[in-house]
Amino acid sequence: MREISSSITFEIKAGETVPMKVARSTRLAVSGGAVWVTRSDDTEDYWLQPGHTLRLRRGERLWLSVESGAQARVAFAVPARADVRAFDWLVRLADRIGLRSRDGWRTV
Repeated sequence: MREISSSITFEIKAGETVPMKVARSTRLAVSGGAVWVTRSDDTEDYWLQPGHTLRLRRGERLWLSVESGAQARVAFAVPARADVRAFDWLVRLADRIGLRSRDGWRTV
C-alpha cells in the first residue's frame, strides 16, 4: 500500500487498482480520465471526472481505479503545514460533536 505524505502525481492504467493510505490531509485532483475512488469509513464511492477534486482526511485509506481502456492521472496536493493543522483540528472537532457530513467533504 502506497502512503501519501507529500505532493505527488502519477498515472493509473486500465484494470489497475491502487491502494493508498493518506498520511496527511490532502486534496486529490484528477486529469486525463475518470477515476473510481473507494474510501475507508465511507459508505459512498466517488466517480471523479477529469478536473474534479476530492479532499482527503489524514489516516484514511483509498482504492483508486479507472475504467477499462482508459488511463488517468491523479495528483495529490498537500497544503502548507499550518493549513493541515487547522483542517485536521476542524475534522476532529466535527467528529467529536457529531457534525461531520460525508457529503460536506466532497468538492466535486
